[in-house]
Amino acid sequence: MKELNYPFNAEELIKKKKTYKKQLLSDNSVKYIQKKIAILGGQTTQNIKLILELFLLNQGIKPEFYESEYNQYYEDGMFPNQELEAFKPDIIYVCTCIRNIVDFPVMSDDRNSVELKKKAVMDKFTGLWDSLREKYHCPVIQNNFEYPFFRLMGNKDASDYHGRVNFVTRLNCAFYDYAQSHENFYICDVNYISASYGLEKWADPYYWHMYKYSVAVPAIPYLSFNVANIIKSIYGKNKKAFNLDLDNTLWGGIIGDDGAENIEIGQETSLAQTYSEFQEYIKLHKQLGVLLTVNSKNDEKNALSGFERPDSVLKREDFVSFKANWNPKSMNLSETASEMTLLPEGYVFVDDNPAERAIIEREFPGAGIPQIDGVEHYIQTIDKSGFFEVTSFSSDDLKRNEMYQQNAQRQQMQSKFSNYEDYLKSLEMKGEIQGFIPAYMSRIAQLTNKSNQFNLTTKRYSQSEIEEVANDPNRITLYGKLQDKFGDNGVVSIVIGRIDGENRDELHMELWLMSCRVLKRHMEFAMMDELVEQAKAANISKIIGYYYPTAKNAMVREFYALQGFEKISEDAEGNSVWEFVIPNNYVNKQNVIKVN
Repeated sequence: MKELNYPFNAEELIKKKKTYKKQLLSDNSVKYIQKKIAILGGQTTQNIKLILELFLLNQGIKPEFYESEYNQYYEDGMFPNQELEAFKPDIIYVCTCIRNIVDFPVMSDDRNSVELKKKAVMDKFTGLWDSLREKYHCPVIQNNFEYPFFRLMGNKDASDYHGRVNFVTRLNCAFYDYAQSHENFYICDVNYISASYGLEKWADPYYWHMYKYSVAVPAIPYLSFNVANIIKSIYGKNKKAFNLDLDNTLWGGIIGDDGAENIEIGQETSLAQTYSEFQEYIKLHKQLGVLLTVNSKNDEKNALSGFERPDSVLKREDFVSFKANWNPKSMNLSETASEMTLLPEGYVFVDDNPAERAIIEREFPGAGIPQIDGVEHYIQTIDKSGFFEVTSFSSDDLKRNEMYQQNAQRQQMQSKFSNYEDYLKSLEMKGEIQGFIPAYMSRIAQLTNKSNQFNLTTKRYSQSEIEEVANDPNRITLYGKLQDKFGDNGVVSIVIGRIDGENRDELHMELWLMSCRVLKRHMEFAMMDELVEQAKAANISKIIGYYYPTAKNAMVREFYALQGFEKISEDAEGNSVWEFVIPNNYVNKQNVIKVN
């Protein structure tokens, strides 16, 4: 829904929240993932919850909420709570604020007294977080503290250990230390959000004394939006790539008319500097594994000349796809997505032309389409939209651009072979397939939330859930890594099976997925071969597979048939069940990957 994309009208969202919710739920084309979210509040949270619900629905997540009574966040999390335990939350959000700090330093305190007060606050919160982790085994989102709305000592409040600003700063740093040393724990940066909104308006005391909201009611959508960004990132709803226009987007001017020598880029003018800063911002995203692609109505030679300028921050090699032609941009985006085995909604389309944005919005409703206006505001608009919110980061993310460049090399090489199997053998592929191990838990969870096209059961897992599965003796788990002479693709396939049946001789497939960037490389057959071997070792005689269709995974409708399964049932919606009776003389299905 356009009204829920940044920049949104916060007051309008609050006023029309029921209308927007009704509109979102009336869209039958959306297949929501359902998640239980517990909000433990140190302030009133009703409107925070209602607006959070809108942003989550807009991301394809349908939440069910548990909400603590006012200021009962500590009691609900620390002590036995039958209602919360029965609720079994998927995520817990601790919505506290500076008003929950009850013992600030005073001027008569010595350093040791202040340190003890800081320790008392941290002991309370770390005790709460540890308790939540032990009881509920789910991700926890925790607000940090906004700054106080007054400074007793003026500017010295920040540097003197008696100052509240200093105290809050050091508490926040202690929160960050905990986050860096504990998995599945995330900070909602209220300190930054409130500063960006304007602390004086954010912390208006009227809303606290009238309603017990530490955040001013008009600012609530900005808080809820940021919490929703964290949650959608945990469940793989981030965008994956930029699809970038060139003229008046990455540089000033029309390169076909003005020539490369006259476009605005570099340091010669203030406008050129602004475009250079934007290019620097875009290029920084490569560090996160965000892919860069070009989509420009231009002659390709002219378009390339802009990146050949010595003062261009971005170069041709920064882009994994480069489409500069006179085709409709919707066609270019569709072809780019297909070539990169991504979905169009995984792209952020950046174009200064509102007419082009409107076409992409109509053709690809799920794509990110920032409403950019004036190059000096491009960065803020894209950055605050939360397209690439980071909740996990792996070595594979660092190498993602390189991996896609290597895929292009593989495609070029494929054209030289008339026999496909000869081509596969020429790649000199090596696979690593084994049960889940701690080193890859983060990447495995990430992959379960990112893979849409090759995900037979569409199940999503948080990292804590993956860790539980890995330690369950009734599960068989496998991850698959694949490398070849062009490079390492990292972890690309995941399998989870549950041992069941009257004689514990059946393996029911809860998850089978693979990254689309290694499609048709026989990795799916290598995973099947290893799965059969593991099943036989566990005295399993039958594997039961499930396929649940979505708008995105039709490509694997017949996956089990290709593996030798027999379809035993299918309902009117296309949900199907498949059976594979393991033969005593099972023969491996692939011989082009050297496994382990």
